[in-house]
Amino acid sequence: MVFSSLEFIFIFLPAFLLLYGFSPPAYKNAVIFMCSVVFYGMGVKSPVYIILFLLTLLFNHIVTQFMEAYPKGKKVWLVIGLVFNFCWLLFFKYTGFIFENINAFFHAKLPVKDIVLPIGISFYTFQNVSYIIDVYRGKVRPESNPINYGAYISMFPQLIAGPIVTYESVSEQLHQRQHTISKVEDGLKTFTIGLGFKVLIANQLSGLWSDISMIGYESISTPLAWLGIIAYSFQLYFDFYGYSLMAIGLGKIMAFDLPINFDFPYLSLTMTEFWRRWHITLGTWFRDYIYIPLGGNRKGKSRQIINTLAVWLFTGLWHGASWNFVLWGLVLFVLIILEKFVIGDFLNEHKFIGHCYMFLIIPVTWLIFAVTDFHELGIYFKRLFPFIPQEKGVILDGDYIKYFRTYWKFFVAGVLFSTEFPQMLYRRFKKSVVCVIFLLAIFWGSVYCMYKGMNDPFMYFRF
Repeated sequence: MVFSSLEFIFIFLPAFLLLYGFSPPAYKNAVIFMCSVVFYGMGVKSPVYIILFLLTLLFNHIVTQFMEAYPKGKKVWLVIGLVFNFCWLLFFKYTGFIFENINAFFHAKLPVKDIVLPIGISFYTFQNVSYIIDVYRGKVRPESNPINYGAYISMFPQLIAGPIVTYESVSEQLHQRQHTISKVEDGLKTFTIGLGFKVLIANQLSGLWSDISMIGYESISTPLAWLGIIAYSFQLYFDFYGYSLMAIGLGKIMAFDLPINFDFPYLSLTMTEFWRRWHITLGTWFRDYIYIPLGGNRKGKSRQIINTLAVWLFTGLWHGASWNFVLWGLVLFVLIILEKFVIGDFLNEHKFIGHCYMFLIIPVTWLIFAVTDFHELGIYFKRLFPFIPQEKGVILDGDYIKYFRTYWKFFVAGVLFSTEFPQMLYRRFKKSVVCVIFLLAIFWGSVYCMYKGMNDPFMYFRF
C-alpha cells in the first residue's frame, strides 16, 4: 500500500485516524505500532518479512537494555547489534550481487537466487543502527517501553522510505505531545501538497522516461535524450519530495515533527551544496555515523579525502546492489573533492556559472543512477553529447517536438515548484479560502488520476 492510492486515502487513513483520535493518550503509541505493522504487512509479499521486521525491533530493544544494565559490556553489545542489523541488510540486498561478481571474476558457479528485498529494510535498518549507536554514545537513554520503541521504528509515515528519523529527535514526542486542530489542518495541507507533487508531476513525467526506454536509447535524438533525463530528474525529485512531504504531513496529524528531507536542491550552485539539500536525513546519517567516526576532516587532507570516498561508496551501494551505483558514488566523490579543493569557491562566487554547471551535472549524474546496464548507459551518454561517435539507430526527425508538446506543462510545473516562489506564496496565503480551494483542487485532481490508474509506486521503495 502506498500513500498515493485510493485504498490508503479512503480506507486505511480514515480508519487509523478514527482509532487514533478516540484512543486515550496512554494508548496512542500502541495504536501507531499496531496500525503501522498492519500497514507494513499489506505491502510485503511474505509474512516472513513481518516476522523479520518485528524480530529486529525486539532484538534492538533488548540490546540497548543490556547496554544500560551492563555498561562494562556496552561495546560488545554494540558490535552484536551492528552485526545483527547489517547481516540482514547484506543478505537480502547484496547476496545476489556478491555471488554474481564472484562467478564473473573467478568463473565459479555459485547459485544466484532472486531474493526479494523486504520493503523499507534500508530505512529501518539505519534507524535501528542510529538508535543503538546513540545509546552506546550516551546521547539517549534506552527506551524502556518496547511499544514506544516499536512506534518509533514502525511509524508508517516514515517506515518505508524515510525520512530517516533518529530516536533523539522524537524521544520527547513519543512520551508527551500535544494534539491540536491546527496541527491536523497543517498536516492535511502538507500531505495534499506532497500528494500533488507525486501524482500530478512525478507520475506524469514518468511517461516520458518510460517511452524513451521502450524506444531504445540508440533511436532517440540528442534533444529528446536531454528532455528524457531532465524529465527523470524532475520525476525523481517530486516523487521522493512528495513522499517526504506526505510523511511530514501525516506526522503532524499525529503531533510529531518529522525532519525536513529536501531544501530546494535544484537551486544549488555545487554538488556539495546539492547533497546538503537532497535527502538531508540520509546525508546526516552518513555524516554522523560514518564520516565523523572515521575522523572526518580532523586528521589532515589525505584522510579527509579517504573518509569522503568511504561515505560516497557507502552512499552508492546503499541505493542499490549494482555497479552503476558504485560508479555514481565515485563520480559524486570526484565532483565534491574537485569543488572542495579547486572550483567550489569560484562557482559560489559566480552564481550564473554555478547554475549552468549544475544544469549540466545534475541530469548526467542521475543518468548514471537511472541506467544499470553500462552498455546502455554508454549509448545514452553519447546521445547527450553528439560530438562523441554514435551508435547506429533509426532516429525519427523531430522526435523531441512530439514529446515536448505532450509534456511541456509538466516541465513548467517542475521548474516552478523547484524554486522557493510557490512556498513563499503558500506561507502568505496559507490561511486563506483561496489556498483551501487550490488544495482541494490538487487533492481531487490527484484522486482522479489515481482512479484512472495514472499512478506509479514510489521510486525510493526499491532502495
